[in-house]
Amino acid sequence: THTDLKDCAPHSDLVIEAATENIDLKLKIFRELDEMCQPSTILATNTSSISITKIAAATKRPGQVIGMHFMNPVPVMKLVEVIRGYATTDAVTETIMELSARLGKTPVEVNDYPGFVANRILMPMINEAIYTLYEGVAGVYEIDTVMKLGMAHPMGPLQLADFIGLDVCLSILRVLHDGFGNPKYAPCPLLVNMVTAGYLGVKSGEGFYTYTPGNKELVVSNRFS
Repeated sequence: THTDLKDCAPHSDLVIEAATENIDLKLKIFRELDEMCQPSTILATNTSSISITKIAAATKRPGQVIGMHFMNPVPVMKLVEVIRGYATTDAVTETIMELSARLGKTPVEVNDYPGFVANRILMPMINEAIYTLYEGVAGVYEIDTVMKLGMAHPMGPLQLADFIGLDVCLSILRVLHDGFGNPKYAPCPLLVNMVTAGYLGVKSGEGFYTYTPGNKELVVSNRFS
């Protein structure tokens, strides 16, 4: 690891970008990396939803740009979505698949569509859970309990949304909604309002649950209890 790109990037065979889900920020980083790195360097992005093809187009090496979407928490989760952009070469894809396996991960190759596989399926489920709360069908604890006990999910969708970050969930849903033009991906108004108000989940100390240092007990936010 390193903190100064100018020192490490020119000597790297692979650079993995893991900035927040902001397309303008990612494009800026990839333009800078393209100038700094050797022509042979592979540039990977950990984006969870943004088009690899669009990111690659910001560089002069689109064939060497690829997605490596690690699942959170990274030390625990085995999956890596390996996403080919439109121009990503077979050789680069094979290299990243092999490297992911060497890291002890299970790489799965997917094509470049909004949300890829993981978030195209996961985010609508989270969004529907938020709608279920928004419409008064059930409470936070009840929704998460149904999904944990009834569907054998290790974490309920609302707790998972808090863990991912409600701002990140909103960003991904907007990518899906814009990319497919389908109203089924439209973010729930409750999610939009929470993000606007700064209730982002674990990172802000409150989302659907409240989080205090040293307290491992899951406590539903007073706003929903």
